[in-house]
Amino acid sequence: MRLAAAKSWLGGLQAALALCAFGGGWYGLSGAKDIPVACPQGRPFPDYSLPSLFLFIVIGGAFLAGSLAVFSRFSFARLLAHANGILLVAWIGAQLAIIGFVSWLQPAMVAAALAVELLAFRLPASE
Repeated sequence: MRLAAAKSWLGGLQAALALCAFGGGWYGLSGAKDIPVACPQGRPFPDYSLPSLFLFIVIGGAFLAGSLAVFSRFSFARLLAHANGILLVAWIGAQLAIIGFVSWLQPAMVAAALAVELLAFRLPASE
């Protein structure tokens, strides 16, 4: 894959993941229709507000920054993309540990994180 194509795919994928995180965070904050309001007993959060804020601000913000870094040709774009891939895998891992497997989106997000990692390796270490 040519470098220009890898940059386009990486920037676009991170932008799409930012939109997914913003949408998921907003969905959780707005009540998440058809999902119980309270987390099950023994879980670390009384409801989904804090995890939804984290998803919206931290994960969405990180992927938006990663996309902008790639398209702006910042020297740290590769490092940020790698960090974002790891962040997303960690988020899904924590989600699985707390609420279990509830959606096909969980393995899809892990696959997307792995794609981010692979595409990030195509970028030069610095531009």
